[in-house]
Order: sequence, then structure tokens, then C-alpha cells
Amino acid sequence: MIIENADAQRKILNRLKRAQGQLAAVIAAVETESDCRTVVTQLSAVSSALDRAGFQIIATAMKECLADPDDGAQNAEGVSLAELEKLFLSLS
Repeated sequence: MIIENADAQRKILNRLKRAQGQLAAVIAAVETESDCRTVVTQLSAVSSALDRAGFQIIATAMKECLADPDDGAQNAEGVSLAELEKLFLSLS
């Protein structure tokens, strides 16, 4: 994945690393037979972190496409605006 904006890439990586840590906490909670509340709370945090990372990825790609919005244009990875819209909607 190509992200030209270093700040956006840093934010995406931070969100993904946070989700990775939270997923490790979910796994540990299940392995240690923690109560349901703990597992669900951590699982919710993982889900939220992944959703936010996905939205940030799509938003960044849309900004790059819209910088040169020729009809049917594609970004550096060959993704059209229509495909980005479909990806964005798949996150909801």
C-alpha cells in the first residue's frame, strides 16, 4: 500500500499497532478465562481501532484520487473512485 502522506501513514500504523495490542489482550483474556465483560470490552476496542484504521486508509486514498479527479481516474495502486466508494461502504 502506497501512502504518500507520512503523517497519515504514521496515524494508520499507530491505530493498527493499537489494535494488535488490544487483540493480544483479548486472546490473553480468553486464555485466562476472564469474565465476559472484560473480553467483550477488549473485543470492542479492537473492532473500533480496526474500523478507524480502515476509514483512515480509505480517506487518504480518496484525497490522493481527488487531487487528480479525471473521469474514471485511478490512483497509484490502480483503484478508481468507484472502487474507493465501494471499499468505504464495505466498512460500514
